[in-house]
Amino acid sequence: MLLPGSAQACKLALILALDVSSSVDGLEYALQRDGLAAALESPDVVEAITQDGPIALAIYEWSGRNQSVIVQDWTMLEDRAGVAQVATHLRQQERSYRRFPTALGYALGFGAGLFQAAPQCERKVIDVSGDGMTNDGFGPQHAYRHFPFDGVTVNGLVVLGADPSVLEYYEMEVIRGPGAFVEIAYGFEEFEDTMARKLYREIRAQVIGQLSP
Repeated sequence: MLLPGSAQACKLALILALDVSSSVDGLEYALQRDGLAAALESPDVVEAITQDGPIALAIYEWSGRNQSVIVQDWTMLEDRAGVAQVATHLRQQERSYRRFPTALGYALGFGAGLFQAAPQCERKVIDVSGDGMTNDGFGPQHAYRHFPFDGVTVNGLVVLGADPSVLEYYEMEVIRGPGAFVEIAYGFEEFEDTMARKLYREIRAQVIGQLSP
């Protein structure tokens, strides 16, 4: 439950969007779901939340058009106990969809709509992860033109597998906003570590790798 006092101090409204399209099999889904739970509980992420928070968090799964489901409604995270509660909730989730294509534009539009119920925070970020490109409905750029994305940064977590062009697609079509970035997992086995690194970077608002050598 969001407390008015905490909402006033909110540093970041963060939405995590998880790919559950047909390209993600059962084992990969478990690695993604449990990897996110573990990433949230990682010492670096908990430290970032407690030192730089509080943050407001919402999580949804997405696949085909109109197949987006909230798995964690907006909650305020400011301490280890709150993070543990969300992680436990995630590990108990059943997959929402499994046999639908990849509709990134619809998924991003859904995420933009979620901010209407978010508390007032200094920054707004959608963190979208996936292993494929749009093959259903409109693409990300259409979503950015027709949904409320003012002041919203979109970062990406790409899971590389059979199609290496997914990385370029996320870099050219998906991420948006000042300081937006992509983190790479070389397979779902790396999802936990990559997500932990990404969450830490987002919470602390770091721009890594932008300096010239």
